Amino acid sequence: MTASDPPIDPPPADSEPGGATASFGYREVPAAQKAGLVRQVFDSVAGRYDLMNDLMSLGVHRLWKDVLVDVLAPRAGMSIVDVAGGTGDIAFRIHRRTAGGAHVSVCDINPTMLATGQDRATDRGILHGLTWTTGDAEALPFPDRRFDAYTIAFGLRNVTHVERALAEARRVLRPGGRFLCLEFSKVTLPLLGRIYDAYSAAMLPALGGLVAGDRESYRYLHESIRRHPPQERLAAMMGDAGLARVTWRDLSGGIVALHGGWRI
Repeated sequence: MTASDPPIDPPPADSEPGGATASFGYREVPAAQKAGLVRQVFDSVAGRYDLMNDLMSLGVHRLWKDVLVDVLAPRAGMSIVDVAGGTGDIAFRIHRRTAGGAHVSVCDINPTMLATGQDRATDRGILHGLTWTTGDAEALPFPDRRFDAYTIAFGLRNVTHVERALAEARRVLRPGGRFLCLEFSKVTLPLLGRIYDAYSAAMLPALGGLVAGDRESYRYLHESIRRHPPQERLAAMMGDAGLARVTWRDLSGGIVALHGGWRI
């Protein structure tokens, strides 16, 4: 490794025998504690979460989310669950695309994020077509085969056991239902990767401290990006969870990837 290369990511915590620990950024914590620690992060940043997304991505996160909804191509009459979607960004796009004709169940483990999303919906005059449910991606509070589509944007890397969340996604999808995951991934262009890693390591905590008053939460968010499985590994995990016809599409040189699969 040369001085210009980015640091090598630590091995994923799921490789630990017995699964007793999980990664919380670069720290190893007891697996049972991770969900609570993640909740604390998003409790802290909920009020400035959407503003910080604009600042951190220079607004590009809006285009990435538009791509997800373009690929989903939602239609009136569809029933969709958006997991880890507390502030409503994906749900609002689906609502607008279908003129309120699709029903979106927004599910998030963090009540503070859900409250922020509900306030945004009220401000936009969206009073029908969305429901807001507190729930864990690893144990969704919905019956089997309930939804036509499952979306998750920038949330999968925060769950304790990714494989359990993927299995839950398949469980709640109807046969023929579609799974779409938008998440930070492995940059495929070496120079861009070094620039992006240096930017995110320095700027995310700095912006978090300046704008949200919480430097450490945004340090965790940077570290969680580095620990998330790269494209090929996540695709393999989706297949192991029983999702079929798995594909992915790199966006912005692999800074983000959109993974898709189907329940058959």
